[in-house]
Amino acid sequence: REKGELLIQKSKRLKNNLLKQMQLSVSKDGFVHFGDIVMLLSPENNKSPMENYPAVRGNLTLAVAPDDITVHMSESLQVPCGVSAVKSVNPVGRNAFRILSVEGNSMGEPIRFGQNFGLGATGGFTDQMLYLASDHKSFTRFAKKSYLQQVFLTDELSYLTCWQATFLDPQLRLEYEGFPVPANAKVLITHCHTNRGLASVECFSLDRSYFGKEYEVICHTYLDSHKAEEDKNYWIIVTANPSDDGNTMFDRPKPPSEETREREKNELYAGT
Repeated sequence: REKGELLIQKSKRLKNNLLKQMQLSVSKDGFVHFGDIVMLLSPENNKSPMENYPAVRGNLTLAVAPDDITVHMSESLQVPCGVSAVKSVNPVGRNAFRILSVEGNSMGEPIRFGQNFGLGATGGFTDQMLYLASDHKSFTRFAKKSYLQQVFLTDELSYLTCWQATFLDPQLRLEYEGFPVPANAKVLITHCHTNRGLASVECFSLDRSYFGKEYEVICHTYLDSHKAEEDKNYWIIVTANPSDDGNTMFDRPKPPSEETREREKNELYAGT
């Protein structure tokens, strides 16, 4: 106990790191840059006309999801490590990711549509980083609930850990190729090796873990009848709110529209 080597002490360090508050990067120009610490947020999904399950009322963030044995018996993340989608939209150790350069780009440069990048997760640790990866499904390698292509964290950088941001509108996708990726706006995140989109699907809920109810994250491109991606593939790369240390840009209230300002002004004049 004095050396801090009891299992309960080791697991407590892991849990504290996974749940400790993290400070996201501030985007000064409105774009996402190499080296930024961000959250990947899947916005609230509407009910799909092709499926008969109720929509999740809330937003989900991509998060590190160690198995229960690791949570209760280890003091660090073990490889391979799972990922999940969680309802918490507060930046903590398990849902903060760093945008990594995989092609020698300088830190601080904006990432561009169609450009490869990596996503690194520290889980709140200062001496460990795992990389978001995926690979073609096989008889032994697949997602537990959906049986589709799994997403996981590994400690080796390779082509399996390369991702790209894709513009949302398929009709304007070619025109936006090479443009900087905006922060805090909906984009698609595509796995380079398999050309499938990162997705969080609310109908595939994982078994309840130490952290509560969570949802499966997979690589699968969901297309509607117009061959456009469905909202299961939508992601927002969230940065910090520069005017508030504790909040993100996602929490920042939207400015009132012209109609709202005009109505409030008329109500003020009518009251005087």
